[in-house]
Amino acid sequence: MSTSAISKRYAKALVAIATEQKKVDKYGTELAEISAVFAGEDVLRLLMESPTFPPEKKAAILTDIMKKMKMSTGMKSFLGLLLEKGRLDYLGQIEVAYRELADTLSGVLRANIVSVAELGDDQQQIIKQALESQTKKQVELQQSVDSELLGGIKVEIGGRLFDGSLKTQLKLIEDTLKKG
Repeated sequence: MSTSAISKRYAKALVAIATEQKKVDKYGTELAEISAVFAGEDVLRLLMESPTFPPEKKAAILTDIMKKMKMSTGMKSFLGLLLEKGRLDYLGQIEVAYRELADTLSGVLRANIVSVAELGDDQQQIIKQALESQTKKQVELQQSVDSELLGGIKVEIGGRLFDGSLKTQLKLIEDTLKKG
């Protein structure tokens, strides 16, 4: 089974449980937090993924981490299952798949905005409203800065890229002039 299929299967199961328990947001937050811990701590991740490190020690470490992070009972069970099945190395991918499924369930689209400088709250609100009117869904914005854009913005939403950057516009003009 492919990595993405495994990740999606576990994410789908967790979304189903979270929906049933009305804890979709809580589980999403907890999953993102624990995923960030594993992504940021190379030694921890290597220990937990090592086939030679004793399973009981892995369980003790994971239990301590979950206790310190005050994880919910459902998330503790889920992480315990991942440990038992040797799937902790898929945690980051499961978190991404979970977020996508939860967003689809709640009708939320995530948009990534790239601009030459940090956008103000008013500018972000205008972009958000325009995207929501186009998609008829609630939009969550994430912004990043790329100083090579020269001006304008790029928006990636729902797997589509809308490129309104000055750099791209100049490139289009150049191509048009070259063609004659």
